[in-house]
Amino acid sequence: MIQVLRSSWALLLGVMLLMVGNGLQSSLLGIRGPAAGLSTFEMSIIMSSYFLGFLGGSKLAPEMIRRVGHVRVFAALGSFISAVLILYPTLPYLASWSLGRVIIGFCFSGVYVTAESWLNNAVTNENRGKALSLYMIVQMAGVVAAQGLLILPDNSGYLLFVIPSVLVSISFAPILLSISPTPAFDTSKPMTIRKLIKTSPLGCMGMFLLGGVFAAQFGMSAVYGTLSGLSLTQISILVSTFYIGALVLQYPIGWISDRVDRRKLIFVISAIGGFGGCVGFMFGGYYPLLLTSAFLIGGTSTPLYALLIAYTNDFLEYEDMAAASGGLIFINGLGAIAGPLITGWMMQVIGPEGFFAYVALLMIGMAGYAIYRMTQRASSITIEETTSYAQITPGASPVAVEVAQEVFIETSLEDEISENETQA
Repeated sequence: MIQVLRSSWALLLGVMLLMVGNGLQSSLLGIRGPAAGLSTFEMSIIMSSYFLGFLGGSKLAPEMIRRVGHVRVFAALGSFISAVLILYPTLPYLASWSLGRVIIGFCFSGVYVTAESWLNNAVTNENRGKALSLYMIVQMAGVVAAQGLLILPDNSGYLLFVIPSVLVSISFAPILLSISPTPAFDTSKPMTIRKLIKTSPLGCMGMFLLGGVFAAQFGMSAVYGTLSGLSLTQISILVSTFYIGALVLQYPIGWISDRVDRRKLIFVISAIGGFGGCVGFMFGGYYPLLLTSAFLIGGTSTPLYALLIAYTNDFLEYEDMAAASGGLIFINGLGAIAGPLITGWMMQVIGPEGFFAYVALLMIGMAGYAIYRMTQRASSITIEETTSYAQITPGASPVAVEVAQEVFIETSLEDEISENETQA
């Protein structure tokens, strides 16, 4: 781990600052939007726009990098992010904020692709897995740290928008000045969605539903807190708790997933997440139980993302795993675009608690579909044949997911070689 930090500290610092900026602007819009007169459904459109841009960026950014290079793409996208963050408080309208979110989603997607390409180039095969885990921890820590900035006094109404703009601008300095040379860039051609669904119906359905869960908690949790009358401090702690749950439970769930039938684990983890949603729906007025709900939802949704990828890989040949990642991300992105829209509609119909009702329905639906799939196909994969679980979080670009695929392909091959040598 020390070796990873020594070779990639500048990149990780830059990513940390990026995530602080991104996490702060998302929560800040959720708080300021209702105060500016935007309805719950209008806020859901604004939040959904980010994921529309992010999905578009994941498709177009690789080609942009191939044409003009990492540095130019990095600098250009960073400039757009900073500009939009500054403009938010001057144009508090549905159309302008929605367009800004599309641009920011697109730009952050491209920035992640660029940063993750650099990270992959900066590490060796021996420490790539550790580097990826550290990268994901830094991402989560950045979003959690961002929530602490929400409680800063802002009498002008502009300060909290200026801070993420400055942080994003500063984040590029250590990356652009300290990392060289720029890496070659290449990604695999995605597997067709039809083939992917045929290969793993549960993996695809789970990724679609999980996209809605993640988008709701990332985009609408601050809106929920505002409409529920929570203080800024309480909203900050609530949003942070989603990500703290993910940090705490990611490794234990990953450890278990390599030792049990993954379909059963998907059912159990989804059911726990659904229970967490029900707790928030029924007892959201009691703040400690509200935090318990957030911890359970965040602690199950993020590990489920990596678990569903690992489960899908169990039915793929090694050479197809990287190609399948693009399709899984696309399916997850479709669910993410729809997530805030449906959440906003439910919150407008039944009140703020519709946020937790939506999450509960998606997680329980995933658990139910897992049971259904168990009745349709007998498990043909033994525990010994399962691929390794890699700690991937929702929002990772295709580059990070492909790197994760490479890591557990290498791990699986090493295990096979070691087992064959032992038998010989």
